[in-house]
Amino acid sequence: MVRSLVFFVVQAPLAVLATLILSSAACVVGLLSPAGARALSHFWGRLLLWLFRVAVTSEGLAQLPRGAAVYAANHSSSLDILVLLARLPVDVRIIHKKSLSLVPLIGWTIALGGHIPIDRSNPFRARRSLDAAAERIRAGESVLVFPEGTRSRDGAVGHFKRGSFSLAIEAGAPVVPVSLVGVKALVPRGLLSIRPGTVRLRVHPATPVAGMSADSAQALAEQVRQVVAAGCREGEV
Repeated sequence: MVRSLVFFVVQAPLAVLATLILSSAACVVGLLSPAGARALSHFWGRLLLWLFRVAVTSEGLAQLPRGAAVYAANHSSSLDILVLLARLPVDVRIIHKKSLSLVPLIGWTIALGGHIPIDRSNPFRARRSLDAAAERIRAGESVLVFPEGTRSRDGAVGHFKRGSFSLAIEAGAPVVPVSLVGVKALVPRGLLSIRPGTVRLRVHPATPVAGMSADSAQALAEQVRQVVAAGCREGEV
């Protein structure tokens, strides 16, 4: 009861205020510098985690690849993106639904931050979006994907769709599995149910794609899913 009162009276209003101020600033900065908008987004993630009293322990950061890569993480909550923005020390572009760019402030921040929209309204436009994303990866930009496509309801790592892995193979970029451990326990029913605690960000060794063809995408997806799922299980022990 006390925790809920503190959240609705103190934490939630401050989080909304911080989001409005920082996303507005990011929109202005993003007109001149997409990198500046992304930097403000990283600060926003750290600030909200501090407000929500969520600590993050990181593992495996020393083995991050030097060049462009596709970072593939499990997805169980809206808290996931805050954890990754705050603690993944890589300037990633988030692959997102194109319609998200139309959402006032937050969507505009995403668009002006140079993140990568995917138009899923029809297969032809989706293919063109992925081709453009592959070209940006080849140009040296790393991307972040949630291959499950939607949030896991129970926190278990679900099926990984092949699209993100086809993208990695086409771009010739390694895939870095990322396990987000313990997030669902802190937000069992969404951000309105958030509780203080600690989550783990576990980065696994990169999986190379050299020599793989488009036909290997689903097998690669399952290989990465198993690594991410094992990382989540080990982290909860």
